Amino acid sequence: MDTSNSLTTSPAPTLNPALRPFWTAPTDEQGIPARYRVLYGGRDSTKSWDAAGFAIFLAQHCKLKFMCCRQFQNRIEESVYSLLKIQIERFGLQDEFVILNNKIRHRFTGTEFIFYGLWRNFSEIKSTEGIDILWVEEAQFLTAEQWRDLEPTIRKEGSQIWMVFNPGLVTDFVWRRFVVNPPAGAILRKINYDENPFLTETSKRTIAAMYASDPDEAQHVYGGEPRTDDESAIIKRSWIMAALDAHDKLGIRPSGNLRVGYDPADDGDTNATVTAYGFLTTNVQEWKGKPDQLMKSCKRVYTQARSLKADIYYDDIGVGAFAGSKFAELNEANRTKIRYMGFGAGNKVMRPDAEYQAGVTNRDFFANLKAQAWWLVADRLRNTYNAIHNGEKFSEDELISINSNCDHLEKLIDELSTPQKDYDANGKVKVEGKKDLARRGVSSPNIAEAFICAYSPIVGAIINYKDLL
Repeated sequence: MDTSNSLTTSPAPTLNPALRPFWTAPTDEQGIPARYRVLYGGRDSTKSWDAAGFAIFLAQHCKLKFMCCRQFQNRIEESVYSLLKIQIERFGLQDEFVILNNKIRHRFTGTEFIFYGLWRNFSEIKSTEGIDILWVEEAQFLTAEQWRDLEPTIRKEGSQIWMVFNPGLVTDFVWRRFVVNPPAGAILRKINYDENPFLTETSKRTIAAMYASDPDEAQHVYGGEPRTDDESAIIKRSWIMAALDAHDKLGIRPSGNLRVGYDPADDGDTNATVTAYGFLTTNVQEWKGKPDQLMKSCKRVYTQARSLKADIYYDDIGVGAFAGSKFAELNEANRTKIRYMGFGAGNKVMRPDAEYQAGVTNRDFFANLKAQAWWLVADRLRNTYNAIHNGEKFSEDELISINSNCDHLEKLIDELSTPQKDYDANGKVKVEGKKDLARRGVSSPNIAEAFICAYSPIVGAIINYKDLL
């Protein structure tokens, strides 16, 4: 939350004049009535203070119902309740407002402020009626799943939604939904400390010191730039970015086997394929297809593999468990021998007694084959980063290059850099599961799963199935 404490001692109480156009603009740039006001940036920029001040101004002149939310709120003091109280006192408006333990009300207009924590009170929030303004504070923590249910709640004609936040990660739902690809009717404003007329000398010195000692961190904290790398993620975004056209950057021509990684669609998912030639990702595809249309989707994958004379590696969990029989039918129908092999995410690791790290075997480090596959892909992408940025030398099979002309490239980058490290009961590493991703508002990473299939440890380990004899 924005805490520019100098606002409480300003001799002439005002709002930040730099934000006046943001609050008063009636429409977006296309002339669509403003429904979303998205205010983001670094610390010490007056975002939350100004939102509270403008809310108090509106409360004096109109009858409105504000719903003030944040992700976690165990006590009322953790909400914007405290900010509103301070602004009421700062402008000398105590006689106009009734400040209760759990809400604030204007005596004359009837404007009411109510406060909720999204995590614990979501079912109650969805049943709330007559909201004029939804104010989501620290909105960077809002999930896609919450938003799907929250937005329809704010359905009153002329209602608005305020998103106020310090950017977290470039993969966060709110950043992607409201900054990268904002909806119609959205008014966006980035503001940082350098537009804060109330900034104290102490704050200025603190900010200058951070920029001097750690400019990247300062740019995130005070410059309002989202982080590209999540330290808890298995694969860093910067490693993937380095892998784009790495074959050209390093002057390496790909060689080796051609293969198609395939992630079949389960309920609510999409199908995805990733085609690779040696260490180079050449093609990415994604399409809708219901689980009961598995044969149709398998035929599409089979046709692609047949045209390339490539092998197929597919995720055989869920609906995918039946893909092998479909490929067998297609081989028989076409009198061909396209090779295929299922990737069982929960299977035991390959080469269990080989050392992954000095003194640590694969069986001791990885919980299952999926974890082994993700970590090995991470290792190869990190190697690629080090080869390009630090001049380190690696063999082709220790690197990964991604053709920048691939379709769905941004989605591939997002999905690969999102799953986080997790651990089983024995302390072995595993990959964050789909349910955990869903709790963070992240959809199933279908393209990333196809990518992992294409670069998994089972590549090159295809055996002769009965239908290939």
